[in-house]
Amino acid sequence: MRKTPEPQLDRELKALPPDQRWYEWLRRIEAVLFASATPVSREALARVVGQGVSVELLIEDLSADLEGRSFQVAHVKDGWFLRTRSAYASAIRDAQSAGHQVMDLNAFDVAVLAAIAYHQPITREGLKDIFGKDISRDLIGRLHDRGLIGNGPRAPRRGAPYTFVTTDQFLLAFDLETLQDLPDRERLEDAGLARG
Repeated sequence: MRKTPEPQLDRELKALPPDQRWYEWLRRIEAVLFASATPVSREALARVVGQGVSVELLIEDLSADLEGRSFQVAHVKDGWFLRTRSAYASAIRDAQSAGHQVMDLNAFDVAVLAAIAYHQPITREGLKDIFGKDISRDLIGRLHDRGLIGNGPRAPRRGAPYTFVTTDQFLLAFDLETLQDLPDRERLEDAGLARG
């Protein structure tokens, strides 16, 4: 049995009046963001709207359209995604144990994760220098399994050890757009929460 090819997406929608065209593009953006588990880039979103249409303006209109709803459009790095507003986080946790992946980290796990975030790319040896003790492969594995860290470039020294870097999942988990949104290290040191 031959499959019939899917019709090609009509990006321009010239048969629709301009206001209906805009509304359809807006709903396409919403559908793509809703269906994606990861942030969607501007380039990917531009593939579902007319040529020359401003993805940023569509995102602004979608954000306004979602005002007062339990979820919103969020921006991380070079992409957008839909996420629940923080006011509803406790309801979600109570209903489904959402956030369990990050919340079950102990204080030392979080400290190692913070060290990786501030010093990346960093090796296990570099982490040992910071904490004064070996960082177990199990701990690194837990952070890897949660998608909070990934492998960076190999260190340019004997044995070329792996380095570790944070991931987009790290940014999402801690509600950051970029690493520049990390708390200022000097303030953390002044508060006694980090070592210089």
